[in-house]
Amino acid sequence: MYLRRKIDGYLKSWRENDDKMPLIVKGARQIGKSESILHFANSNYKSVVYINFVTDEKYKKITTDGYAAEDIVRNLSKLNPNFKFIRHETLIVFDEIQEFPEIATSLKFFKLDGAYDVICSGSMLGINYKRIESNSVGYKEDYTMYSLDFEEYLWAKGYSDELISDMLSHMVSHVPFNELEMNVFHKHFLNFCVLGGMPKIVSTFVQENTFERSLKMQRQLLHDYEEDVRKYAEGLDQARILNVYSHIPVQLAKENKKFQISKVASGARFKDYRGCIEWLADSGIVNVCYCLSFPELPLKGNYDGDKYKLYYGDSGLLVASLDDESQEDLRVNDNLGVYKGALYENIIAESFVKQGLGLYYYKREDSTLEEDFFARTKKSLVPVEVKAVSGRSKSLRTLIGSGQYPDIKYGIKLSKNNVGFENDIFTFPYFCSFLLKRYLATVEW
Repeated sequence: MYLRRKIDGYLKSWRENDDKMPLIVKGARQIGKSESILHFANSNYKSVVYINFVTDEKYKKITTDGYAAEDIVRNLSKLNPNFKFIRHETLIVFDEIQEFPEIATSLKFFKLDGAYDVICSGSMLGINYKRIESNSVGYKEDYTMYSLDFEEYLWAKGYSDELISDMLSHMVSHVPFNELEMNVFHKHFLNFCVLGGMPKIVSTFVQENTFERSLKMQRQLLHDYEEDVRKYAEGLDQARILNVYSHIPVQLAKENKKFQISKVASGARFKDYRGCIEWLADSGIVNVCYCLSFPELPLKGNYDGDKYKLYYGDSGLLVASLDDESQEDLRVNDNLGVYKGALYENIIAESFVKQGLGLYYYKREDSTLEEDFFARTKKSLVPVEVKAVSGRSKSLRTLIGSGQYPDIKYGIKLSKNNVGFENDIFTFPYFCSFLLKRYLATVEW
């Protein structure tokens, strides 16, 4: 079962560009990169040449005669005479290039030659990307892929683009959803929180309509991530990376969700762990949310790099890292106690990243003023609050109404509640979070 992905449309547009660059698809492991690329390749090319540098190391010798396109094509033909190279109708896929980053040097020559299209991908490209970048600067195009977002999950469940447009129209017009819509979409959203967006897990659930195998598969993925640390974390303390990763759920459960290195190990210092945070972020395993120095525009360059929160890149894996019963607590009982707030923050952070929004929060040191996330329109800064339980949004009201933050005119609250607007605060259900960027593009403020 192939799941429709957002990269599908991107790849189609890339194929139609007469001046296309070789493409590098980045992203964490098992998010569906290879499957999507091969689905596209087999549907759009007369010939597909697929090379995997992990499963068949002999292909690492294809650059023996140099990096020119004709030399590599010739060597590929020698290694596998069944490969067919049809000019302008062949896609060459170099997969798992983190095992052979030198191949990126050839991208310049494939571009100049122009006879064959090339796509590269790999599970840990972020780790070796500086090396790949230096080998192909100016002659490649990048695309970052993630696990499924909620929109892709709805596609997998059979919902159409028309339904997505209708959800956005509710936000734009501020018309509440009816009771049936609220119940159906909230249930789907809870299921998505439990499953996460890993394609194999989602497709198994869609086909079998049961959560029976999901937890086992998720925990295998968590184990695989730990193995990746041991395999790819060269020159860094692997134990420290694993220690940071394992402490994320614990620290998210605290009221102050700022990640504190001092809580990871006795005597731990930030400078000793900075590389660990960067490694986890570059690998796509975690998302980093930085603390703003002050809630004003612009966002980039206006944050403290030493203050941050860490979130799992896939919320389903976060739930899987908790007790065995946590999936059912959330899905059936809509309850995770103190941890529900952490989970909803994680899922919104994940949604922000998958929309291409930056992750920033604010905590004023001399008061209780704190805001979960920030986005922006063309003209203003927009604080976004995630409410796990009903209650007043004191910080959000202060940011909007105190007069001390001129870039802030309105705020957004994400909760279990329906669409609403009061006191310059727009309220949307959690399940609308994947549409925030599209919604903000429609407003005038």
